[in-house]
Amino acid sequence: MVSGESITDVKGKIMMSLMDSVFGRVQHTKSRGTVLDRLNAAMALHRSRARLAALDAHLLDDIGLDQRTAEREASRPIWDAPGTWTQ
Repeated sequence: MVSGESITDVKGKIMMSLMDSVFGRVQHTKSRGTVLDRLNAAMALHRSRARLAALDAHLLDDIGLDQRTAEREASRPIWDAPGTWTQ
């Protein structure tokens, strides 16, 4: 706590920071990582999709997916991933 700041001021700053994080208003300055980091992430995504394609119908049902949805996801190209998966 900086001298002159009250507990209420500090709590207010913490609350605003949390709200910014929750509502996506934080500017991310983290780099995208090294080439090796990105390659490892792409390979992990490929393995996950391959495993998804290999699941039986009853296992897909357990995670709330049908065969068609699983096949569509598994057939997506390796570079086609939501931004949140690659961060």
